[in-house]
Amino acid sequence: MASLFIQLIFFLFLFPISALSQKNGIVPLGSTLTAGETSASPWLSPSGDFAFGFQQVQDKDLFLLSIWYHKIPDKTVVWFVYSTNPVPRGSTVKLDPQTGLVLCDPRGLQLWSPKVDSAQVDHGFMNDTGNFILKGNDDSWLWESFKHPADTILPNQELKIGESLSSRKSATSFSSGRFYLRFHDDGNLVLVADDDAEYYNSNTSDSRDPLYSGSQVTFDGRGAMYIRKKDNQTEQLNLVSIPPASENYHRATIDFDGVFTHYYHPRTLTGNPNWKVLSYLPPNICISLRAYRGSGACGFNNICNLKNGRPVCECPKRYVLLDPDDTYGSCIPNSTLSCAEVDGGSAENLYDFVVVYNIDWPLSEFEKIHPSNERGCVQNCLHDCFCAVAIYKENNCWKHGPPLYNGKADKTIHTKAFIKYRKSDGSKPKDRGTFIRVEPVLLGTSFLVNLIFITTARLGFYLMHRKKRVISFEY
Repeated sequence: MASLFIQLIFFLFLFPISALSQKNGIVPLGSTLTAGETSASPWLSPSGDFAFGFQQVQDKDLFLLSIWYHKIPDKTVVWFVYSTNPVPRGSTVKLDPQTGLVLCDPRGLQLWSPKVDSAQVDHGFMNDTGNFILKGNDDSWLWESFKHPADTILPNQELKIGESLSSRKSATSFSSGRFYLRFHDDGNLVLVADDDAEYYNSNTSDSRDPLYSGSQVTFDGRGAMYIRKKDNQTEQLNLVSIPPASENYHRATIDFDGVFTHYYHPRTLTGNPNWKVLSYLPPNICISLRAYRGSGACGFNNICNLKNGRPVCECPKRYVLLDPDDTYGSCIPNSTLSCAEVDGGSAENLYDFVVVYNIDWPLSEFEKIHPSNERGCVQNCLHDCFCAVAIYKENNCWKHGPPLYNGKADKTIHTKAFIKYRKSDGSKPKDRGTFIRVEPVLLGTSFLVNLIFITTARLGFYLMHRKKRVISFEY
């Protein structure tokens, strides 16, 4: 009887404290979560809108330490740590008084811990805004996830000067990708690729009077996003009607394809609700991203086509993906172009062209011929072993050599592209599997050697003739 009484007292006093801690978002010191432990609940915000914990990724034994929208079916992730995720089953995260959060692998090896001020951590708090906060004894904020974003910002979150977002590698990979949203010291919000190619600029910097320059990016509680200037004026980033935040969840994410997108999702889960696009930047990434050193929105030799605001990448005819699982990656020709081969026979016997309309690779041309007719353009490329593609438009001929970059498809450019291929192994298109299996040496050594040779030769050609060339970047 005494034992039962003690158990009853334990239940009455301790269970309500535990329930209250879960309900009001407070996470006590010593609290621990284990990846893959189905009985363990994540740390919820007071409303239950957000959760902090481990979320299983595609691999059943890998988990993501993250914050996510908890009430919607797909549990959309809004924060995670790039440097350590994902982690294996059995990994733990613990709330420690000295270091705050401590992420360890199953062997106990520390993988990550936030940088916390010297003050001792008193408790954690999962806020209804989606912000996880480490608080001190005096309720001061020692660390918060909002100050260390991954690829997403949420309503009531700000980006200060010097802060940034980084895209993921792909829709399913949580590794760091190619694209960044950065708020520069001069007050400009910019989108850049990993080769520093800028493809959006808010133009909110004023060198004559810094008072009119941007000071922070604000995503307010209503779902409006704007740049606040030092004089307290604002520059709107989403010039559209905003669905009420009381009825919708909002988030703004730099997606793996480089587009910075404002999404909203109904809070009421009737029917089949999902995330809808409210606005995005830039308006056309296929045109805006013009890389001088990198590949552009898609990989080398690839072509970008804008569909519903997103870049869709597709290899041109006579080319196949280098990695069949990466449609945004680079393409390689399914036949070789070699200067050595031309010496062994006429170009007419070795090569032919496939014609494609309204595509181009701006900035990758190495020579412009003007005036030129269509036949002359084709013949010039045919007899130039450095030429892989000839672009013809209105008595102008641009010769392009590998690698091709900034590829785009656009019905408004009215170009005619002649893509050169080798007759002997290119006249009958091969499926990807057969091609890779039968000709592995061709795809590896031969292509790479030719690519290096041609690129080096093109560079020399450019340096020798740059004063004589006529260069056109716009059509």
